[in-house]
Amino acid sequence: MRETDTANTETVFRIIQSIPSPRAEPFKRWLAKVGYERIQEIEDPELATKRTRAIYQAKGYSDAWIEKRMRGIAIREELTDEWDKRGIKLQREYAILTAEISKATFGMTPSEYKQHKGLQQENLRDHMTDLELIFSMLGEAATKEIAVNRDAQGFNENKNAPKMGGRIASNARIRAGKRKACYLARKLFEDPGSRS
Repeated sequence: MRETDTANTETVFRIIQSIPSPRAEPFKRWLAKVGYERIQEIEDPELATKRTRAIYQAKGYSDAWIEKRMRGIAIREELTDEWDKRGIKLQREYAILTAEISKATFGMTPSEYKQHKGLQQENLRDHMTDLELIFSMLGEAATKEIAVNRDAQGFNENKNAPKMGGRIASNARIRAGKRKACYLARKLFEDPGSRS
């Protein structure tokens, strides 16, 4: 295969822009519209938030789930901003630290969790339940607080905070699971007719 036989998304868009055919005009108008929307979002970031909410609503997510997802995005951004201030610069380091939070919280790295859920390219968090989102937020928020309180600098000093933050979320997840199991057991014994 020749290198010219393949193209990434950006290159395909550039090719479309260069086609002098009326058939390409709808694509060109769409590209111009999307570009204009992104410039508006740079000027007013709240527009991006509204667009994201609208996309989730169009996909059929509940307002309560969307609120948790949006809050999770904000908490994740706070964590990565804090890591950046503390000397975490390489994408690989972010991935390792994120995997530690997930492994401590759910017993799986994000890639293992995606496989567990049968996902390929999809965003893992877009396929989490409300509780999974909450525990992810808790793990990341706790990790940030631990890093700040310990004044961890650089990758090596920041390696323990994700494990500790993830354990906090894991403990909450386990307790919530036990409470739910106890609640369901009580309901089952209170109402024998509910067993069928």
